[in-house]
Amino acid sequence: MSKIGIVAGLVLTLVAACGPPARAAPISFVDLLSRPRQAPTKRIAYGPDPLQFGQLWSPAGPGPHPVVVMIHGGCWLASLPGVELMAYVAEDLRRRGFAVWNIEYRRVGSAGGGYPGTFQDVGRAIDHLRVIAARERLDLRHVVLVGHSAGGQLGLWAAARHRLPRRDRLFSQDPLPVAGVVSLAGIDDLAVFRAHGPGACGEPDTVDELVGATARRSVNVYADTSPAALVPIGARQAVISGALDPIVPVRFGHGYAAKAQAAGDAVQIMDIAGAGHFELIDPASDAWRRIEPVIEAMLK
Repeated sequence: MSKIGIVAGLVLTLVAACGPPARAAPISFVDLLSRPRQAPTKRIAYGPDPLQFGQLWSPAGPGPHPVVVMIHGGCWLASLPGVELMAYVAEDLRRRGFAVWNIEYRRVGSAGGGYPGTFQDVGRAIDHLRVIAARERLDLRHVVLVGHSAGGQLGLWAAARHRLPRRDRLFSQDPLPVAGVVSLAGIDDLAVFRAHGPGACGEPDTVDELVGATARRSVNVYADTSPAALVPIGARQAVISGALDPIVPVRFGHGYAAKAQAAGDAVQIMDIAGAGHFELIDPASDAWRRIEPVIEAMLK
C-alpha cells in the first residue's frame, strides 16, 4: 500500500467506524491537528540528524519535575504526522506540573529509519534526559513513558532494553530506568499485528520495513523489536484502548497484556467506551480524563 493510501485509509477507517447516525464518529488526526496548539518550551537535539530532537515542555516552579516521555505514533512512517500529535496532551501535563519530553525519531521512509535507526533513536532520546536533567530541573527518579499507537510499541520496547543481549545491535549500555509505561492503543505485539492487523497502517509491509525483515531473514526479527517477545519487562504497565478503535482494535491490547501478565509483569488494562484511536491523545476528551490519572499515579 502506498503512503498516500495509508493516510486515506486511516481517515476512511475512522469514518466507517461511526456506526449508526446517532453515534458520533471517532476523531481523526486531521481533526486533532486542526486545533490551535501551544508551543514547547524549547527544542533540544539528542543527535546530529535533523529528526533527532525532542521538544521539552517545562512547567512553572523550581523543580525538579517528574518527567513524562511522549512517543508519538503514525504507523512508524515518515509520511504521517509526528511530535505535533502529542502537543495537546503535552501541554495538559505541563499545566499539571509535569515536564514533558516529546521525542521525534527517524521513521520508515526517512534516511536511517526502520531497523535499527528507529529503535536506536528512541533509546538515545530517552537516555539523553541524563544530559539535560540538571539544567532543565528534571527528576529522573520519576520517569514514565507514554506512547500512542506505534509509539506505544516503542515505549514498551524502550523499557525492555535491559533484556537485550549485549551482542544485539539494539543493545544499550545502562538504559535509563523508568517507573512505568502507558501504551495508548499500542501496537505491542508486532508479529500478531503483522499477521492480523486491520491494514490501516499498511501492515504487513510496514511492520516488515520497521523490523528489517528482508535484510534479517535468517533471524527472529521480533526477538529484539517486539515488546511481546521481551516480556517480562519489569516496569509497571498500563495498556489502554478505545473500544471503537478501528486502527488498533482492543483485541491487540488484550493479547499483549495477557502475555505480559503470564510472564509476571504488572499490567493494568483499560478499555474506554466511546473512544476511537485519537481520543486517547485528545485532552478535551472523556478518554483523556481517565488516562491522565493513570500517568500521574505512575509518576508518584
